[in-house]
Amino acid sequence: MKLFISQPMRGRSDGEIKAERNEIICSAKKEYGNDLEVIDSFFEGAPVDAKPLWFLAKSLELLSTADIAFFAPGWKDARGCKIENLCAKEYGVEVIFE
Repeated sequence: MKLFISQPMRGRSDGEIKAERNEIICSAKKEYGNDLEVIDSFFEGAPVDAKPLWFLAKSLELLSTADIAFFAPGWKDARGCKIENLCAKEYGVEVIFE
């Protein structure tokens, strides 16, 4: 089973984002078991001139391989997360929230 994590990133440090991801992963593995495969959707080494739409496109590509999509707090205020949520629902990916 594959898990996709959708979380707001604008205005947050890499450390804050990674810490939240780790908490989500620990919680999800308790719920779904240690066999849960986490899709790495934190893009390190992205092109310097990458625009937000580039990140969204890559995220949707990864979401297409997920069985479950977890939406972190604040997702309703982040346009990319809202689009990921809509796509997950429309394409049959199980959606969970904290």
